[in-house]
Amino acid sequence: MPAVGIVAGGSNQAYPGNLTLYVTVTCIVAAMGGLIFGYDIGISGGVTSMDSFLDKFFHAVFVKKNKKTTNQYCQYDSETLTLFTSSLYLAALLSSLVASTVTRTFGRKWSMLFGGVLFCSGAIINGAAKAVWMLIVGRILLGFGIGFANQSVPLYLSEMAPYKYRGALNIGFQLSITVGILIANVLNFFFAKIKGGWGWRLSLGGAVVPALIITVGSLVLPDTPNSMIERGRRDEARHQLKRIRGVDDIDAEFNDLVAASEASKQVQNPWTNLLKKKYRPHLTMAILIPFFQQLTGINVIMFYAPVLFNTIGFGNDAALMSAVITGIVNVASTVVSIYGVDKWGRRFLFLEGGVQMFICQVVVAAAIGAKFGIDGDPGQLPKWYAIVVVLFICIYVAGFAWSWGPLGWLVPSEIFPLEIRSAAQSVNVSVNMLFTFIVAQVFLTMLCHLKFGLFIFFAFFVILMSIFIFFFLPETKGIPIEEMSQVWKSHWYWKRFVHDSHLANGKGGVEMKSGGYA
Repeated sequence: MPAVGIVAGGSNQAYPGNLTLYVTVTCIVAAMGGLIFGYDIGISGGVTSMDSFLDKFFHAVFVKKNKKTTNQYCQYDSETLTLFTSSLYLAALLSSLVASTVTRTFGRKWSMLFGGVLFCSGAIINGAAKAVWMLIVGRILLGFGIGFANQSVPLYLSEMAPYKYRGALNIGFQLSITVGILIANVLNFFFAKIKGGWGWRLSLGGAVVPALIITVGSLVLPDTPNSMIERGRRDEARHQLKRIRGVDDIDAEFNDLVAASEASKQVQNPWTNLLKKKYRPHLTMAILIPFFQQLTGINVIMFYAPVLFNTIGFGNDAALMSAVITGIVNVASTVVSIYGVDKWGRRFLFLEGGVQMFICQVVVAAAIGAKFGIDGDPGQLPKWYAIVVVLFICIYVAGFAWSWGPLGWLVPSEIFPLEIRSAAQSVNVSVNMLFTFIVAQVFLTMLCHLKFGLFIFFAFFVILMSIFIFFFLPETKGIPIEEMSQVWKSHWYWKRFVHDSHLANGKGGVEMKSGGYA
């Protein structure tokens, strides 16, 4: 593949700046927005495996689950039950479109605030639910909150972080998601043991805590320089840029931010602008990366981990504990990505993770198929067999957690020019939520019909997405965010859509040299 680097005035373009304590703390607080998403992903699967919860709201599923003659693959097959999980993501899809306007007009932090308040409201309603309709209303409010947070937090992190550390700081969002999942799994394990069967209320209502963290956090966060400039507050933006970079020599970066802002103001409608030929690479990535991220099958594991483990023969306690184990692996592996993303690059992690996930999915499919066959005869897994299944599921989770998990949020958030950034990020979040909704809605039915072949189904898409990354994604490691458009010019395929006139951006002296990335 063609290889290029970015050179300005004959030397490597590099904005001066340090990883200051101020920007580190700021990014950690902002990244906490991922807690609400992660907590919800982890809590819903555990709650839907609790007998007391199923008996109260989904009695038919409760009866089927405890009927010994039930096909093991089909015991949780219920459209109403899946609607409980998936309704949130449909709401998140719709709210992410509104969040684009809020993020652009009022700033990234206010979008986070709206997300926290909405999520808090949904958590209260779910914890107090007396009927299925209250569960669904609560889930919809949770979804609105997630739509706002997922739209604004990755943008905020990419704009605040120095370009040399952008990958690591942005992945803090994904780390918070994994921590949220782990906390939810641990709480489910203990709350399920509460006598009287009301522990599910604590699980669902506990979402108030991460919601309050992002709500309060958003009130104390500063705005990004990009957002200040976008809204005409240039003097404040210059002062803020000096503070977050820890140096006085910020003229080059500040001037580039202003030039990008001026260019963005020429755009009357960023949504229509997205369809222009020169933004074809950006739009493609905004759609296909989140599409493929969901078709790795990860949410089959994370939404329904206890349900899945229970389905393949684990007892209730063992299923919840296995979900805790995968949650620990998820967190630890995301830390690996934080360490390696700016060291090894995005493409390497994408491709290595793809190979790892494919192998594990094939092994798990073979193991489950060998045990239950086509008919899904009920039974418990032998201890050694259960260990093998959990081991390969953990290796699969690790592969996702240091590749498609964090990079699915990082790469789209760092490649968009300012003039389309909010709109393009909304497309990214919307596609992610749409396919999260679809996977959540059809998984239990697919498990019932495809049986162990479900893992082969997702393995096929892992092959496709790895091929896509290999041929079509350029390396973005170490490229300043306002210089990012340069990478498309040198790409063997995307250069036909992006021309020199599209890349000038008022910078002058920018040229391409070989030897930058593969």
